[in-house]
Amino acid sequence: MADSSTQTESLTSLRYAFRTIVWPRRKMLALGLLLVLVNRAAGLVLPGAPKYLLDEIVPAGDTQQLYLLLFGVGVAVLIQAVSSFALVRLLSVEAQYLIAELRVKVQQQVLRLPVRYFDNTKSGTLVSRIMTDVEGIRNLVGTGFTQLIGGLLTAIGALVILIYLNPVLTFFSVIPLIVFGFIMLKAFGYIRPIFRDRAKIQAEVTGRLTESMSGIRVIKGFHAEDQEARIFREGVLRLFNNVKRSLTATSLVTSSGTFLAGLTTVGILAIGGPMIMDQTLSAGDLFSFILYLALLIFPVVQMSNIGSQLTEAFAGLDRTEELLRMPRETDDPNRTIEIGPVQGDISFVDVRFGYEDDKEVLHGISFDAPAGSVTALVGSSGSGKTTIASLAASFLTPDSGRITIDGQDMSQVTLDSFRAQLGVVLQDDFLFEGTIRANILFPRPDATEEELQAAVAAAYVKEFTDRFEDGLDTLIGERGVKLSGGQRQRIAIARAILANPRILVLDEATSNLDTESETFIQKSLSQLMEGRTTFVIAHRLSTIRQADQILVIEAGQIVERGTHDELIAREGRYFDLYTYQSRI
Repeated sequence: MADSSTQTESLTSLRYAFRTIVWPRRKMLALGLLLVLVNRAAGLVLPGAPKYLLDEIVPAGDTQQLYLLLFGVGVAVLIQAVSSFALVRLLSVEAQYLIAELRVKVQQQVLRLPVRYFDNTKSGTLVSRIMTDVEGIRNLVGTGFTQLIGGLLTAIGALVILIYLNPVLTFFSVIPLIVFGFIMLKAFGYIRPIFRDRAKIQAEVTGRLTESMSGIRVIKGFHAEDQEARIFREGVLRLFNNVKRSLTATSLVTSSGTFLAGLTTVGILAIGGPMIMDQTLSAGDLFSFILYLALLIFPVVQMSNIGSQLTEAFAGLDRTEELLRMPRETDDPNRTIEIGPVQGDISFVDVRFGYEDDKEVLHGISFDAPAGSVTALVGSSGSGKTTIASLAASFLTPDSGRITIDGQDMSQVTLDSFRAQLGVVLQDDFLFEGTIRANILFPRPDATEEELQAAVAAAYVKEFTDRFEDGLDTLIGERGVKLSGGQRQRIAIARAILANPRILVLDEATSNLDTESETFIQKSLSQLMEGRTTFVIAHRLSTIRQADQILVIEAGQIVERGTHDELIAREGRYFDLYTYQSRI
């Protein structure tokens, strides 16, 4: 059953590789094949020269024929060298271009996958799949292709000449090659799953390494360098053991080929020696036979290395194809409606949702968020606040119930047309390495300088950039590491203001900030929320006193709703949370 499954996977990968990689490049590969034919034909000249030299020219003492032979061999060698260069230049460059194309294609696919996929996958793993998995595919178009086709053609040409020279010796020479071919096929069936596992292990190790570099302050803060080193070493050793298994198998194939080649040569000498003594075979014939036999054996043995390269390529192609076939957010056939500028009336109607089957997180959530209103979501950790906000932002889709925007079912609205009118500011907002200016311009790179400066002023960014020598062109480091938490938040708010969204989701950004930073951020948030339908995930309840409605979420249900004053008057769950925080 395992062999049948492997064969099915191989056929599927071959069809996919031919359809998407080989066939679109058929003209270039045809030119490459022509160069291979010329190269290998020229390569057959040199082994035949000794027979002509020993049997014809030397006995006759014909100097003129000797010069002609040397000239012919020289021209053949030159043709072989030029065609080899042209092959590498043509196919290797095309292979690298193919890798670049595939990386772009895979990255575009990954960016379109649902948010839920990223919640379950390490970023470092994805980086490895985008950058590493496609590397081996170069062998389907590059040197692996030329070596495979060229070796096959050389072996066929050499075999024809060998049969012409001496059918008996040829028969005894081919038997070990048949045995070697059988060993090689079995070995590659064993190696392919190893290569597939290697890609997974490498992605996991890369993912952990990426995480540890990003969290270096946490590692050093808890003196966990030795622990991280141990985890990384375990991953590297897993990778080493995988490589060791594949090397063992490929070494077995290579050594078997070397042994069989040597055994064949011994057999040829044992059979050919007596033939020379009986004068049924000339010395030139035997010399040329051995050289042509080398031309037959070398490509076959070389195919063990080529086979390893192609096996690795197909393993990478399997993982790449698996990623490319994952359903994207935009593939939902129900999302066909392109909406224009929205007013921003959002309604939840009996919305239910669960991250896993049979584990519902939200239970029948219903509320209205009128255009331009502020809806605050409060509750204990894990109550479902972030899930509701993610549903409002279209990052998640309800399992049942409806969410509407201006009366239109959001499950039927294209994500691009909705998210063009969405803005988010998270508690730990992500900034890209580069300048403050580039981060603010991120949602609208073509914004004018006046629009940029208006967003900067509204978010009170100039309050700290004026103190920097380079102002808005200050480099902030990876994830804005050179800035304080308050400064990063104000840049994130300026970015959202510049985007000018109609719908706004705020993971309320004033937690754990100093008083001055909180004051500036409250002012900039007021500027940002004005006239926009806003959802605020509230951590400090003192910051949402002016919200149009407050929803108290517990265990995936709305247990209270109303304004701040109304909920305080009821002395229910919100009253308990608010008075508890006030005492703190």
